[in-house]
Amino acid sequence: MNMPEKIKAQEIKKDTWLWLVAENPGENEQFLGQIDTENNISFIPTFLEKDAALQGLHLLVRDKKVKFEIQAIQYRDLAPKLAEEGFFLFVLDAEGNVLEKITPQRQDA
Repeated sequence: MNMPEKIKAQEIKKDTWLWLVAENPGENEQFLGQIDTENNISFIPTFLEKDAALQGLHLLVRDKKVKFEIQAIQYRDLAPKLAEEGFFLFVLDAEGNVLEKITPQRQDA
């Protein structure tokens, strides 16, 4: 996999690699979702770098008994799933700061 080192959130294009938390890898696999209770928004937290995902993992609400794995996926492969399920995509940094919010309807993938 040839992935760029640093990408700014506003530069997310269809071929941008994003790092997510996958629960139950390989068996009933799904991406870890979160809820922004203040705004009643369901979202998938994602990171621009694997290290940021590993550092930010402890900030996410998850069942500690469930196996997880940090996985990379291209935005073009993720966007249709977001639209289908109605999830936003929150691009986070390692400290959990939101760099960008992508709506399920964004159609540039």
